[in-house]
Amino acid sequence: MSTPQHKIGSGFGHGTKADEVLAGIDLSGKLALVTGGYSGIGIETTRALAKAGAQVVVPARRPDAAREALAEISGVEVGELDLADLASVQAFAAGFLDSGRSIDIQINNAAVMANPETRVGPGWESQFATNHLGHYALTNQLWPALAADGGARVVSLSSSGHRRSDIRWDDPQFTQGYEKWAAYGQAKTANSLFAVQLDALGKDSGVRAFAVHPGGILTPLQRHLQREEMVGFGWIDEEGNLARPDLFKTPEGGASTSVWAATSPQLDGQGGVFCEDCEIAELSTDDAPGVRPYAVDPASAARLWTLSAELTGVNAFK
Repeated sequence: MSTPQHKIGSGFGHGTKADEVLAGIDLSGKLALVTGGYSGIGIETTRALAKAGAQVVVPARRPDAAREALAEISGVEVGELDLADLASVQAFAAGFLDSGRSIDIQINNAAVMANPETRVGPGWESQFATNHLGHYALTNQLWPALAADGGARVVSLSSSGHRRSDIRWDDPQFTQGYEKWAAYGQAKTANSLFAVQLDALGKDSGVRAFAVHPGGILTPLQRHLQREEMVGFGWIDEEGNLARPDLFKTPEGGASTSVWAATSPQLDGQGGVFCEDCEIAELSTDDAPGVRPYAVDPASAARLWTLSAELTGVNAFK
């Protein structure tokens, strides 16, 4: 039976920090993998999990930069991984599996946002390829480690940006005209649908999956945006200060929902849902907080899984 897409009364909220979520939770002996876990909300996710006792593996496109950023956090191991390159994904996964370790928590955190049109691999649109297809291939290739020892939780970072676009089934690679925000929206919808289908396929093996909207946070993710654009959105003022600090979170706050979905006993036996503010989100068809129905639709999730398997040639469940 699927988990209802309704709030459960977690007791947490918009202002919750990652350390608060982990209060009383001991992750000693657990292994967590956090893609992009060396900047923005990723490094705060890594910091919180390591502080709770987990061994954290951080696959990074820039491993030297990652080691420097993470030098003061104990219990962290850095690997090399470029999510836009399937050969790199395969190499990292093979190396990890060769270590014989299992994974208790996987947080698919790395992302690009609203970048200029870029093609990777066999001509794939870079946001769909990096944010979704790379994580799809990584998770499938790490499946033996996820399913070992009774299972794991897999958390995929989506965004409220999913509201900008459903999957463009007729042209997911934007070959007929590129629009950076629609491409970002499609990628974030894909992250959510991935969690829905992974949970459906994996729950009998103890692997449960969640999608997460971390909240509005100004991090290096915005590196492709001009200041004028962010001023126009009302994110910052002309001096670069937050224009609406009540709406934005700190990176520590942004990490909280990822950590909650990855560790909370409140979610035991549940999965396949979209979460925000350390809570299961409500369905929403307007501008209110919540998740659009198309981003958690089981039929669309299965269709996207089939498409992703065809594109990447990877499917742990075939």
